[in-house]
Amino acid sequence: MAPVPTPSPQPDDTPDSYVGLDAASADRQARARGWSTVRALPPGTVITMEFRGGRINFEVEAETVTRCWVG
Repeated sequence: MAPVPTPSPQPDDTPDSYVGLDAASADRQARARGWSTVRALPPGTVITMEFRGGRINFEVEAETVTRCWVG
């Protein structure tokens, strides 16, 4: 039987705290808080909806985070 994969650790963080930050600062802060994957996307980007532990997503418009979610 195949081993059960171990999900990436999920930092104890508040995604809404990133909204309003400039994209570079938000990226540095997220990595410092332990997120293994930080993804910045322009508004309206088509993405798949799979959940990935340890990933935080930023919607960035005019170099500012306008929305943030995990997975």
